[in-house]
Amino acid sequence: MGDVSVLKSLGHYVDALVHPSVQGDPLAKARHRAFIAPRLIVGLTALVAFPAYLALRGAPRGLEVLMFCWLVAPILTSYFLSRTGRYESAHVLSAAALTVLVGMVAAHTGGIDSFAAIWLVVVPLEAALSASRRVVAIASTLAIVAVGLLVGAGAFGVLPPPSTDPQSTAALAALGVVSAVLYAAGLGLGAESLTRTSVWLLYAEEDRYRLLARNMTDVITRHGPNGTVMFVSPAAEQLFGVTATELRGHGLFDRVHIADRPAYLRTLAEAASHGTDGSIEFRVRRDPSSPDEAVQFVWIEMRCRPLDRAVSGATSDRHEVVAVMREVTERKEQERALEQARAEAERANSAKSRFLATMSHELRTPLNAVIGFSDMLINEKALKITPERRLEYARLINESGTHLLAVVNDILDMSKLETGEFEIRPEPFALAPVVRSCCDLLTLKAREQDIRLEADIDPALPEIVADKRALKQILINLLSNAVKFTDRSGCITVSARREGAKVAIAVEDNGIGIGEDDLGRIGNPFFQSRDSYDRPHAGTGLGLSIVKGLVTLHGGEIAMRSRLGAGTCVTVRIPLDCEAARAARRLSPSLVPEAGATVRRLTIPSEPVAVEPVSPVPLSPVPVAAEGARVETFSGEVAVAVKKRA
Repeated sequence: MGDVSVLKSLGHYVDALVHPSVQGDPLAKARHRAFIAPRLIVGLTALVAFPAYLALRGAPRGLEVLMFCWLVAPILTSYFLSRTGRYESAHVLSAAALTVLVGMVAAHTGGIDSFAAIWLVVVPLEAALSASRRVVAIASTLAIVAVGLLVGAGAFGVLPPPSTDPQSTAALAALGVVSAVLYAAGLGLGAESLTRTSVWLLYAEEDRYRLLARNMTDVITRHGPNGTVMFVSPAAEQLFGVTATELRGHGLFDRVHIADRPAYLRTLAEAASHGTDGSIEFRVRRDPSSPDEAVQFVWIEMRCRPLDRAVSGATSDRHEVVAVMREVTERKEQERALEQARAEAERANSAKSRFLATMSHELRTPLNAVIGFSDMLINEKALKITPERRLEYARLINESGTHLLAVVNDILDMSKLETGEFEIRPEPFALAPVVRSCCDLLTLKAREQDIRLEADIDPALPEIVADKRALKQILINLLSNAVKFTDRSGCITVSARREGAKVAIAVEDNGIGIGEDDLGRIGNPFFQSRDSYDRPHAGTGLGLSIVKGLVTLHGGEIAMRSRLGAGTCVTVRIPLDCEAARAARRLSPSLVPEAGATVRRLTIPSEPVAVEPVSPVPLSPVPVAAEGARVETFSGEVAVAVKKRA
């Protein structure tokens, strides 16, 4: 216990001698301790041994006194380091003191042939403990200079003759050996202490980093130059649902979404090859924590950077890569929600723009007719308008005003048309007068552009059941487009023919036509053919889209053929009885879109039976498309769309 207390006290004393500038650095403090402790031991041992030497040898000679005095030099170098903290300078002073001591002993005991000369090797070895190339170089230079001086002094005979007293020579040799052993022992203890401290600090640092990696929610990975995973922190188990061992090698790559694998590998390859930092977001498969859960993909943000070759020990031109990964699924969902909100806002803004554009498009034509014919009536004297013509103009103005009112009603229903809630109101009427009326509305505008407008209507055309107002809007839109895209002296022909259970209305012109690339997109809202057809044409691009929507609501179809420079022909085919056609379409099982949907047909008995009262359900004007719906039809005029129960 006493020895332990002495060593502990000595250790505290050495700690107190360490300069304050390195007290906060464990490794630097250990180096200072390794320098101070052995030199104190050597110096104190020399001081304690000197009286014993005197008792055994008697009065010492001058050389012996000088040697014992010089053994106190390590104490002085330790004091220098303790006061200044200059570690490398203290090592240089220690190397110089040792070189001088060994040189003096060798000079008085035979020069270069002395037993002490060999201890000059200890000088650079002692300097090696400084971990400084500069100190080692200086110490080696001092030792070489000492060797050179001993060799030169011996060659020129300036060294004192060696002692012929065997006892004196033996004593000096013994003293030199003992001193060298003690000094080497001190250096060994210092080196061992320094090594033990370095290892302990390394383990402590590793434990701190291991603890940090274990408690971080982010996943830290280390990748080889080819992208293989060499290390994964324990946080990966919570993020990926598997152990870190399963992710090593190519385990992580196998879990990356197949669409994101090229970008994942490219980011790691660029960091390994070019030594640049990289960042990427990709999807990774997360295994379920229980059999009831489904496999899901989560979004991962990875930031990677090349690992220092001095740390990784890499010898090739490619670096190892260290990466930090964290889950950003919630952020990606927020971004998706923001994108959907932005798209919704854009759709709302587009709907507003379509409303304004449609109002302008649909009101311009009848307003032109009203203004044009009213101007002619105002100037009837100058134009010499006959009473019959005046009556005709008044009738056209009346029809235009009526159509304006209908268009305003249509504009109010545009939102319903876009959302599929627009309902047409079929009624029986003769088609020929409607077609002629629409042609009359566009006649004035066609004449202004020197365009001939002709009507070819089958006189045997039967009455049809359709929405009269919607059909007029279809025809006016088609005729307006034909007039707009037909050059002067052109011709527009409107024809109406019966084709089985349908009536076909065609508007054909010899205008500029439409290119094949644009023909497939004609009818999309706001789409217009490119201006590369050598003339710009104003318009909103809503005319044909409105026609397409109204024709679809009637259960009809629209066809178009066109060629650049040869004109365009638009054919609209509408059932003679659109109400019956739409009802048949709703009742047809082939039109129920859901796979596996059931259609049940029942015959209503002629005799009354007791049935459970059922609330009436309004029929949808379009086929039932809701997910999880079925259609039940009866042999009367009844159809009920019923939601499936969970």
